[in-house]
Amino acid sequence: MKKYLLFALAVLAMASCTEKKFHVEGNITNAKDSLLYLENVGIEDISVIDSVRLDEDGAFSFSGAAQEAPEFYRLRISDQIINLSIDSTETVTVRAQYPQMATKYEVEGSDNCLKIKELALKQIDLQQRAIAVSEDEQLTVKQTNDSILQMINRYKEDVKANYIFKEPNKPYAYFALFQTLGNMLLFNPRNDKDDIKAFAAVATSWDTYYPNAERGANLHNIALEGMRNVRIAEAERAATIDADKVQTTGVIDLPLRDNKGRLRHLTDLKGQVVLLDFHVFATNDSPTRILMLRELYNKYHAQGLEIYQVSLDPNEHFWKQQTAQLPWISVREEDGLQSPTLSLYNLQGVPEFFLIDRGNNIVGRTQTIKDLDQAIKNLL
Repeated sequence: MKKYLLFALAVLAMASCTEKKFHVEGNITNAKDSLLYLENVGIEDISVIDSVRLDEDGAFSFSGAAQEAPEFYRLRISDQIINLSIDSTETVTVRAQYPQMATKYEVEGSDNCLKIKELALKQIDLQQRAIAVSEDEQLTVKQTNDSILQMINRYKEDVKANYIFKEPNKPYAYFALFQTLGNMLLFNPRNDKDDIKAFAAVATSWDTYYPNAERGANLHNIALEGMRNVRIAEAERAATIDADKVQTTGVIDLPLRDNKGRLRHLTDLKGQVVLLDFHVFATNDSPTRILMLRELYNKYHAQGLEIYQVSLDPNEHFWKQQTAQLPWISVREEDGLQSPTLSLYNLQGVPEFFLIDRGNNIVGRTQTIKDLDQAIKNLL
């Protein structure tokens, strides 16, 4: 029995040694007897993972189970916070000095943590400048609000270009989306058209790189809700179609740039049978639909069939990758699912297709055509 017990303990010891973990270690000086927390910054709340009371040299070492997707943590003493992202089994080293640890710290072992530090310092600078403007008694309320709004917009454009759209699959891009000024999110994912694009870009990338991540799914839901809000608002504003947008041919033109940068007009295809396809490549059923379209194109293109495919993907680079080898016309609506085009064509969902005859007249759509192959054959 003793031998079996020793063997079982040895197995447990081996299992604990092989468990994949991440490590956060370092020193925070001038903080003797302070309680340092390692906290997980979750989607809904912040929870304490571990804590330690610092001694004279401020040394600390935390560890935790590695996650399948990037996760976010923070080191905290009182109201001083250092934000971190952890990807798998990283060892991140932090050195700081209390009580300025939030702004004066060094981090090693993670490029994402370095980028998050940059973003945190930018955010703190923005907050300080906004406070200075709000305390300027020479400014009117309108001047104060306008000045702060301009600062916020400049900040957002910088962060979008250099952090979010640059590498939307990175944890620091995700972190950037949820920065705040006071209690207000800098990026509004509920009804700001441009901000929703940023959320959608990161959501699409996380769907690709971390398909089972809860954070990715949450981003996706936020972006979709925002898109729906914007769509409803734009549909209300565009309840009627402008007369000059309706062509005498019976279709509404779609002047969009293809994946080579050329401007393409739907109405230029008069004389051919056209399958107008609205599509999102960043969906699970996209490969199946593309295969179906390839079969139709290979079968009927020589007889006069053309496909004019409109992508509603938020990530332009991803769209270009997906369409590089497609033989038909591939264009992209940069406003994605928020585009007024969806209202003009009364799209109720995506994917959706319209069949157009040689005279540029719409003869049917997804809901009315039961046999697409036969319908195309009849028009040819």
